[in-house]
Amino acid sequence: MKVRKLSSSDEMKKRKKAVLFCLSEDKKKIIVEEGKQILLGDIGESVEDPYACFIKLLPLNDCRYGLYDAMYETKETMKEDLVFVFWAPEGAPETSKMIYASSKDAIKKNFTGIKHEWQVNGLDEIQDRSSLANKLGGNVVVSLEGRRL
Repeated sequence: MKVRKLSSSDEMKKRKKAVLFCLSEDKKKIIVEEGKQILLGDIGESVEDPYACFIKLLPLNDCRYGLYDAMYETKETMKEDLVFVFWAPEGAPETSKMIYASSKDAIKKNFTGIKHEWQVNGLDEIQDRSSLANKLGGNVVVSLEGRRL
């Protein structure tokens, strides 16, 4: 169970729903990728479907790390889990895949609360929301982000 202190409406709107991380140009640091995040305040305004929007943020030709705060419903209750995504598409350069794979544990250590890790190698593995639902709890998940599976 997650326990959160009460936040103001403005604080909640600034909370991140999803964020992408990339390597700096010199390939020595992991940084938040500029403009590649979804805030809770964006949902319902500029973002209708946060999961579909998150997928659109992923580059087709390079690797990324992502954090996605998934809200889903099981047969018993509503849940919210933090998912670490390692995006390594087929079209990414081999050197990029090796660098990202070798530094994955370093970035994961910086985040508490990661419940699930998901390595994705192409859009075909991530586009169908039931793929994420399987990671979150398999056949007990009945909806993801308010959308029935």
